Amino acid sequence: MRLTRSMLKIRYSGFRVVSVLIVALSLAAGPAPAQQDYPNRPIRLITPAAPGGTTDILARLFGAKLTDVLKQQVIVDNRASASGVIAGELTANAAPDGYTLLLAYHQHTVNAALISKLPYHPVNDFTPITQLTAAGLLLMVNPSSPPKNVKEFLEWTRNFKGPLNFGSAGLGSGGHLAGELYNLMAGVKAQHIPYKGTGPALIDLMGGQYHYNFTGLTGGTTLMRAGKLRGIAVTMPKRVAAFPDIPAMAEALPGFEIVGWYGVIGPSKLPKLIVTRLHDEFVKVLKQPDVHERILGVGAEPVGSSPEEFRKYMLGDVAKWAKIVKESGAKRD
Repeated sequence: MRLTRSMLKIRYSGFRVVSVLIVALSLAAGPAPAQQDYPNRPIRLITPAAPGGTTDILARLFGAKLTDVLKQQVIVDNRASASGVIAGELTANAAPDGYTLLLAYHQHTVNAALISKLPYHPVNDFTPITQLTAAGLLLMVNPSSPPKNVKEFLEWTRNFKGPLNFGSAGLGSGGHLAGELYNLMAGVKAQHIPYKGTGPALIDLMGGQYHYNFTGLTGGTTLMRAGKLRGIAVTMPKRVAAFPDIPAMAEALPGFEIVGWYGVIGPSKLPKLIVTRLHDEFVKVLKQPDVHERILGVGAEPVGSSPEEFRKYMLGDVAKWAKIVKESGAKRD
């Protein structure tokens, strides 16, 4: 039988209808199987820190807990260098399939203010999943130093005779910017001494090689409890529950506030189903009593925000650090 032009048109139209129906049915069927059975292989949790530090300890804590609940191994991948830029770039360039995540912290947003050619945008090139914790810095001095509290510290630094120095974990670190902000707000001219990491910086503070340091609460509390360093103030807006006797910087210097954070992000365009699964599991781990108490015990606060809340928080953090860097004149190099 010969096919006429009208018969061909009918067959072509029928083919188009069937094709549309197939597409519609596939969409109605829901997410792809790869998303539905997620995770079906190990997950890589990149951490921008060397083994043994606070960031690494937190990554391994959550990695072990998530391995139990997800029934897939969560492997911690330490990528310590370049102020977290290498870890961020690896994550930004990874496939958006949920098998590469980054345990980010506030340096991730600080970098946007200090590094002119950052190879990614700290928010737009990622998918925020949840903010895990919020924690301030701890202003510390050598126990032999005169000030016992934040008001005495303010008076001591303002009237200091001779060169005044503060140390930090490195150029562009939270401690560096906190010191520059203190210079600006307190009207002092302390010189910054950058170290290659928190450990070396605190060792020299114990040895009296410089005068003070703004360090992470989680890293400084052990030395403070051992009496090797003295805690003067926290940079949270108010006192923290774990150390009620240590005042907030704002009590003597209104408006002084530096809040650090840890959170989980992935590559941009992560499927919503995977984001929701990861968010829910991280928050469940965060609420486990032993994890909750461990975080509170080092002066941090558990958060567990939604992906959208975390995105807005990160955008605000980028703007905040840009303002601090501009006003203080801080430089990374």
